[in-house]
Amino acid sequence: GRAGVSLATLLVLADGRLPAGGHAHSGGLEAAVAAGRVRDVEDVGEFLRGRLATSGLVCAAFAAGACARTEKCFDLDAGLDARTPSAALRKASRAQGRALLRAGRAMWSMPAIGRDPHHPVALGALAAAAGLGPLEAAVAAAHGAVTGPAGAAVRLLGLDPYAVHALLARLAPDVDRIAARAAARANDPVDELPAAGAPLLDIGAELHANWEVRLFAS
Repeated sequence: GRAGVSLATLLVLADGRLPAGGHAHSGGLEAAVAAGRVRDVEDVGEFLRGRLATSGLVCAAFAAGACARTEKCFDLDAGLDARTPSAALRKASRAQGRALLRAGRAMWSMPAIGRDPHHPVALGALAAAAGLGPLEAAVAAAHGAVTGPAGAAVRLLGLDPYAVHALLARLAPDVDRIAARAAARANDPVDELPAAGAPLLDIGAELHANWEVRLFAS
């Protein structure tokens, strides 16, 4: 770890047991499973790699940016709106951001960043409040981009959890790479931050939002 940065604090922030509602979201996996695009561990791996390279990179860059400039998060929030074509995904992101801030305020002194910020903005602000830097914020965001859907895959497909965690272990270097790439952009103007799109996730989210019965909120 870098001097002055607590790795234990990063683990608290990235812990899937943090009471911020992350377990209620599949990161688009439920829609992909229903569409028949994800059926086994190999498919889950491909889904996670694609998600990490697109929405994972964007979330990591915006989390790093929010951590680097907590007092100027409002433009980042608007930038994420512009990068999220799906209204359902915007709603899910803000719901997760709101829940994360609620959990964060119980642990650290949080600045005012708006009532319902997007999840990556809330994550970056929380990382800063915890004494972490942009790289750690990016790591937490990139990590969450794959662990959330991976956990959902076990529930949706009845997969072997050992096999799924082995997959996450193999993806760890990719998570590190994406996080480092995102953190290097932390101080870029909002319009120059990554804008990698994932149209199937957007389409799936809109379809998923209209289901009468579903296991996950998104």
